[in-house]
Amino acid sequence: MKNNRAAGGWPAFPPSVVVQVKALACELPYRLGLPLSRFSMADIRREVIAQGITAEISGTTLWRWLSADALQPWRHRSWIFPRDPQFAEKASRVLDLYERVWNGRKLRPAEFVISADEKTSIQARRRRHPPLPTAPGRFARIEHEYKRAGAWTYFAAWDVHHARLFGRCDVKNGIVPVDNLVGEVMDQEPYRSARRVFWIMDNCSSHRGQKAVHRFKSKWPNTVLVHTPVHASWLNQIEIYFSVVQRKALTPNDFSSLAEAKERLLGFQSYYQRVAKPFEWTFTRKDLQALLTKVNPEELAKAA
Repeated sequence: MKNNRAAGGWPAFPPSVVVQVKALACELPYRLGLPLSRFSMADIRREVIAQGITAEISGTTLWRWLSADALQPWRHRSWIFPRDPQFAEKASRVLDLYERVWNGRKLRPAEFVISADEKTSIQARRRRHPPLPTAPGRFARIEHEYKRAGAWTYFAAWDVHHARLFGRCDVKNGIVPVDNLVGEVMDQEPYRSARRVFWIMDNCSSHRGQKAVHRFKSKWPNTVLVHTPVHASWLNQIEIYFSVVQRKALTPNDFSSLAEAKERLLGFQSYYQRVAKPFEWTFTRKDLQALLTKVNPEELAKAA
C-alpha cells in the first residue's frame, strides 16, 4: 500500500484535494453526466482521477476521508416529503396522545389511545417443495417457485399505553371489516365504558376524513378518530407491530392455504400479546419541529 505521506511527514494530498473529493462524493452522479444511480468507492476513485483532482489515489485513502464525515454515497434511504398542509398540526396531536395529552390536558385513567390500521395483500404462497431446516454449515432453504393460494387483509389495533393487541383477517378491505375490528374492541371493557377512546388511523379510504369521524362517533359515541398526516403512517405505532409480524411470522412465506396463513397470523398475535410491552416511542414535538426546520419552507408550500 502506498504511503500517503511525503518526505518529512507532511500529508501527500493538500486539504483542497480532500475537500474536492468529499464534494464529488456528495453529488448525484447523473448531475455529472454519469450513467449511474449512485457511486461506489471504485466509481468515486475513477471520477477523481478522470477529473484531474489527483493523478493517483488509493481506495483506502478515499475510504478514510469519507469515513471522517460518515459519507456513504453507495447507500440510500427512502423518504417522503411532507405533503399535508396541516402536517405539523396533525402530527403534533398524535405525538401528544402518545404522551397522554389532548388539547394541552393530561388524559384521565379512563381514557385510552388505540393505534390501528390494515396490512393488505398478505399472500399465502404454497412452495413447490417443502422448506429444508438449517443444518451445520447450511442456511435454511426455501423453494423459489410457488403457487398463490389467495391473500388476506390483516386488521389490527394496539392499545398504545397498555400493550393490548386485537386483530382479525378478511379477504378484502373496506368499511365493513374496519368497523368489525373497531366494534370488537369497543364492545369489551374497559373501552366500552371508557370516557374517551382515541383511535389513531391513517387516511385509507375506509377511515378517511370527517365522514369516517362521524361514522365512528355515531356507532361508538366515546370514540375520537384522529388522523395522521397524509403519507405519514410512520407516526402510527401499529406499523411497528406490522413490521414485527412481517419479520417473525410472514418471512419466509410458505403456507399451504389461506386457512394456514390466518392461523399463523392470529397465532402470532396471541404469542406476541403474552410478551408485549408498550413501545418505547421517543419522537416528540421537539423532534418534529427539528425535522420540519430542515425542510425548505418554499418546497413545503409547493407540496401543499
